[in-house]
Amino acid sequence: MNTGWLLLAALCAAAALALLLPRDTFIAGMQGGDFVANAAYGLVAVALAGSLLHRYRGRLGAGLRDALIWIGLAITLVAGYAYRDLLEPVRQRVMAELSPGSVITPAPGVAEVARRRDGHYAVDMLANGAKLTFVFDTGASSVVLRAEDAAKIGIDVSKLNFSQMISTANGASRAAEIMIDRLSAGSISQQRVRALVARPGTLNENLLGMTFLEKLAFYGVENNKLVLRSR
Repeated sequence: MNTGWLLLAALCAAAALALLLPRDTFIAGMQGGDFVANAAYGLVAVALAGSLLHRYRGRLGAGLRDALIWIGLAITLVAGYAYRDLLEPVRQRVMAELSPGSVITPAPGVAEVARRRDGHYAVDMLANGAKLTFVFDTGASSVVLRAEDAAKIGIDVSKLNFSQMISTANGASRAAEIMIDRLSAGSISQQRVRALVARPGTLNENLLGMTFLEKLAFYGVENNKLVLRSR
């Protein structure tokens, strides 16, 4: 039987022993299960060390080099996990640059978005729990939804009354008044947001207009990023 099968058998035996030992059993000052687990870890370490020594016999320099590489990778992974909360802002900024529209939250109540290649700012938001993208537009007096996206948040478009006149990139059109129960951008969330639904086929993108923006403490561009701050 080779080393791998012996190691597997030993680990299975250790696992079974850890499960069968009474919880109040202590060995060498440790609870029985913890002692068996530590013994199993030690067995794995010894087996791996023996395997490496056999593999790198006569090549000590190469073995030390590879061991240092693996130790370095292990330390990096452990450090990354230990400091994952501190590294989260870095991850968010990288994602924002790679995927414009992704919202980063550098502080509670603050949302930042990178500029798209076409020069506009698109914000990935949650409307009634559904993920929708809105184009930042201070010229829009209201949040405006495409009819197709209104259906995604539970609006029955067939029952809407398109009585409001609006101006879109495709010209004048009609829209219907609705109420969005919750509209969120990152950690910024507003309830009961007045909005309009454009007649089907007349709007290419949803608009983040003043019925959302006017409730913020600040909105504008800083360091080439759209910044939203809640009150």
